[in-house]
Amino acid sequence: MSHFPFTIVGFDLDGTLLDTAGDLAAAVDHALGLAGRPPVPPAEVRDLIGGGAKRMLERALALTGGVPEDEFADLYRALLAFYTDNIAVHTRPFPGAEAALDALAERGVQLAVVTNKFEHLARKVLGELGLYERFYTVIGGDTMGPGRAKPQPDQLNEMIARGGGGENVELRAAYVGDTTYDTLAAQAAGLPCIAVSFGYNDLPPAELGATAVIDHFDALIPALKSL
Repeated sequence: MSHFPFTIVGFDLDGTLLDTAGDLAAAVDHALGLAGRPPVPPAEVRDLIGGGAKRMLERALALTGGVPEDEFADLYRALLAFYTDNIAVHTRPFPGAEAALDALAERGVQLAVVTNKFEHLARKVLGELGLYERFYTVIGGDTMGPGRAKPQPDQLNEMIARGGGGENVELRAAYVGDTTYDTLAAQAAGLPCIAVSFGYNDLPPAELGATAVIDHFDALIPALKSL
């Protein structure tokens, strides 16, 4: 275990560590209902996720008749309020996720969450699921300030800095995600990225530009060792 190639492994949250689609769908449908729109069919909800709650709502409104600019801010606030109050009703870790975290921790790997979800929401859902203490840092889409969320590399650079790395300290870090937001951010930060095929992929998994693709968390440790 002492020869494991990475000292830091970061994870995206929605569609990577956690299956959040049920609770995100409920929040979106709540906002759509306030706008007099029909709910998004369950099979289409996963395609809306990625890039944060604002983009998710914009996509849902566009899908159901267009984005009402004069109402959008109120609908967005209503979505966030509903989601905050119902953040872990249906949300669960993907199969094998907790075992993979255990296996990495046993190898002395520092674990991080880097997500475009607001930091306070990421902390809240991880806390309600009993996962928060596993991570040395949680970096959200708002943590670094405007314009610095994925696919920009800033969050991943901050992950490394918080893990003790930087200009004068060599650390080996990798990232695990499910969309092009993740793979592009990793590429920009100079990190290998493993994509999970079971997430909310915005392209076919093989076209995401990841260093490797896995179909189950059981394959994560072997994939990291192979990089």
